[in-house]
Amino acid sequence: MLIEPKVLKGFRDFLPNKEIQRKRTIRLLEKTFESFGFDPINTPVLEYRDVLLGKGGGETDKQLYSFKDNGKRDVAMRFDLTVPFARFMAAHLNELILPFKRYHIDKVWRGENTQRGRYREFVQCDFDIVGVDNASADFEILQVMYKSFQSMGISNISFKIAHRGIFNNFLTVINASAKSEEIMRIVDKMGKIGKNKVSDLLGDLIEPGAASKILEFIEPEKSFKDTLKKITSLSGGESEETERLNEIFNSIKKLGMEDLFILDPSITRGLDYYTGIVYETFLNDLPGLGSVCSGGRYNNLASIYTKTELPGVGSSIGLDRLMAGLEELGILDNTKAGTDVIILNISDSTIGNKHFIASKIREADLSCEVYLNNKKIGQQFSYAEKKGIKFAVIYGKEEQESKTVSLKNISTRENYDKISLEKAIKIIKESLEK
Repeated sequence: MLIEPKVLKGFRDFLPNKEIQRKRTIRLLEKTFESFGFDPINTPVLEYRDVLLGKGGGETDKQLYSFKDNGKRDVAMRFDLTVPFARFMAAHLNELILPFKRYHIDKVWRGENTQRGRYREFVQCDFDIVGVDNASADFEILQVMYKSFQSMGISNISFKIAHRGIFNNFLTVINASAKSEEIMRIVDKMGKIGKNKVSDLLGDLIEPGAASKILEFIEPEKSFKDTLKKITSLSGGESEETERLNEIFNSIKKLGMEDLFILDPSITRGLDYYTGIVYETFLNDLPGLGSVCSGGRYNNLASIYTKTELPGVGSSIGLDRLMAGLEELGILDNTKAGTDVIILNISDSTIGNKHFIASKIREADLSCEVYLNNKKIGQQFSYAEKKGIKFAVIYGKEEQESKTVSLKNISTRENYDKISLEKAIKIIKESLEK
C-alpha cells in the first residue's frame, strides 16, 4: 500500500528554484550582519517547555508545539529565536564578551492559523545587541535593518518606529497605566482592524475621554519631528525616552536614511517584553502583508533566567513573509540554478578528463557540474536550459589533442571553438559580471 506523500498544513517543500532564492538572500543577510561585527550562534530546536514559556499565559501557550519526549520530559519546539537567545545568554554569560552582538537565522514553529505570508514553520533572521542600553545600540540595529534591505535591493519600504516608554508615560498622564498591556495590544492591531474598531475596543476597556486621547496620541503627524513634538507634549514633556528618540532621529538624518523612517506611535508590538524603542517594516506596495522586519528594546527579557541585568535590543526579518511579498510583486530573482557551467558528456572523453576540467573551473570560483548520463547532446543541452545553466563546455577528442576546450553560451547560442581553458574562464566571468 502506497502512502500519500502529503505535507502538513502550514508546512512546505521548497523546490530548487525557490530554495536557491532563499539561500542567496540568507547569504546576503549574513554578509551584512557580519560587516557590523555580529557573530552567529545556534540553539536547539527542542527546549524544556517551561524554559520557553517562562511565566506562561497568552497566545504563546496555544501556539506552542509541545509534547512529552521518550524520557517523559515536557518539551517544546521553539516559537521564536528571541526567548531561546535569552536562555542562551543566561547559560553562557561567563563565556561571552559584552556587549554581545549575535545573529541567528533558522526555522521556528507556531501552531497558528495559516494565512497570506504566514506559515506554521518559517525562518526568522534575528540580530541583537545585549549588554548595553543606549541610543547608539538602538540606532545600530536600525542601521543594520536599513543596510539589510539595501543589500537585497529592496528600496520601496517604510521603517515605522515608536517608543514604548513614551507611550507608558502618556498612559500615566491620562491615568490609564493600570491597563497598559491591554491598551498596547489593542493599538497594535490598528493595521489589521482599522481605527474605528480600535476605538470601539478601547471604549470597552477604558472611559471614552481616555480612549479619545489615545487615538490622538497614536495618530502620526506630517514629519518625524512634528510627531515627536506632539507625543512629547502629550506624555508630560521632555523625558529620557523622548531625548533617546530625538538622538536616534538625528543619527538617522546624519546618515541620510530619514526618507525611509517614520515615527508612528501606533506601533507598539504585542509582546510584553518590549521596554523601549519598537519598530516594524512594511513593503509600501503591499501594506496589507504586514511587517516583514520587526523588533525593539527588551531590557528585562533575560530576568526570568538570571539575576544579572542584560539589556538588549534587536530585530527579526521574517524571511518567508518577505519572500512571499517579493514574489507577489514580481521582483524576485527567478534564476533557476546556482550553476554557472556544465561539462557535457562526450563519449570520447574519459570520466577523469571531464571531472578534471570541472575541478579547474571550480578553482576559478565558478560553479560547475558534469553531466552524468549517457544522453544525446541535444538532451544534454535541454537539461542545462531547464536548469538555467549559462555555459556548456565540450572536451572531446579534438579538444584533448589540441589541449583546448570548446565553449557555448547557452542563452545566446554563441560558440567559442577550441580555446584555452583560461580564455574560456575569462569569457564566462566577464559574461556573468554584466
